[in-house]
Amino acid sequence: MAHPLDWLQSDAERRRSEGLRRSLRPRAPHADAIDLAGNDYLGLSRDERVVDGAVEALRTWGAGSTGSRLVTGSTTLHATLEEQLAAFCGAEAALVFSSGYTANLGVVTALSGRGALVVSDARSHASLVDACRLSRARVVVTPRADVAAVDAALAARTEERALVVTDGVDSIDGGIAPLRELHAVCRARGAVVVVDEAHALGVCGPGGRGVLVEAGLAGADDVVSTVTLSKSLGGQGGAVLGPRAVIEHLVDTARTFIFDTGLAPASVGGALAALRVLREEPDRPAAVLRVADELAEMSRAALTSSQVGRGREGEVPLAGQLPLTGSAVVPVVLGSPVVAFDAAARCLERGVRVGCFRPPSVPDGTSRLRLTARADLTTTELDRVRTVLHEVLDDVLAEVPA
Repeated sequence: MAHPLDWLQSDAERRRSEGLRRSLRPRAPHADAIDLAGNDYLGLSRDERVVDGAVEALRTWGAGSTGSRLVTGSTTLHATLEEQLAAFCGAEAALVFSSGYTANLGVVTALSGRGALVVSDARSHASLVDACRLSRARVVVTPRADVAAVDAALAARTEERALVVTDGVDSIDGGIAPLRELHAVCRARGAVVVVDEAHALGVCGPGGRGVLVEAGLAGADDVVSTVTLSKSLGGQGGAVLGPRAVIEHLVDTARTFIFDTGLAPASVGGALAALRVLREEPDRPAAVLRVADELAEMSRAALTSSQVGRGREGEVPLAGQLPLTGSAVVPVVLGSPVVAFDAAARCLERGVRVGCFRPPSVPDGTSRLRLTARADLTTTELDRVRTVLHEVLDDVLAEVPA
């Protein structure tokens, strides 16, 4: 009789042949490579003020929160962070979770359930996808940013309650959701909007307050948002922001809040310090967007010159989907997962670390490099990135059959 786990080997071989095998690559504490792969958009993960905030909380409260938030896991630090996050983002109240992932799971499942409809954007983050699967609600998936499709799904519903979920900033291509139009449809149809601001907080909107503030929707009584503390704020954790009634409902019903150990005090202290830096230095978000514009422009130039140099002008992979701007995420679509993986490896060999996104993170045929902008990148580093991108894209595209 075969071993019950023999299938793992054949699955691994299949993924390897398709260029989809993944592996862990531990980094050193002070790597030499220029980091365009992480999400430390404001460069705060190593900021002395943020580190000091985490260390002070660690020494005051200890290494862990010691229990769930409803038992011993809530501290005065947690309460302060919730108050400050809500005030900063223009929400009535906030609730801190152990991660952005658990925040999304918690809010979607607690606000839906059997007898409800959830309408989810096709490009929603995996945490929202998993939340939909766990919700026990009827789920309709609509094309990315297709407001008319959302309207049609809501108009056809028989359920009393409806929830529409979307990423404010697409984590894959950096596009910004049409929130004003989406909210207008939801309000007309009696649905609640849940917006994941993971890639917007600290980057988009006035002073980095997010895309809901930018759209004039922060604080609306039918809008809920989620944020992560692990990107612009440089640490760990997540939160749900919205009407106080929603927050109180989550405390009573959100399983990922009730049954999970509270966020460690060090992470809370670091997030408070990072939020303080963001308030005191409101130009940091604009610096991220300036760097993103530069990365997008150099990527366009590198892709275009590589193709034109081979007599294939107009055949840039996925023409019309060259890097977007307006957020910290800059995609460089290459199509094949093998080509994307090879390009990322060659970039790292030359001292530039970039993200490599392959299925199932992206649809088949759209594997890509993902560059993420940081406010603290220097002119010298950007010049090096420009050179490396031109060299690598020229090399890998030369090897793609015409």
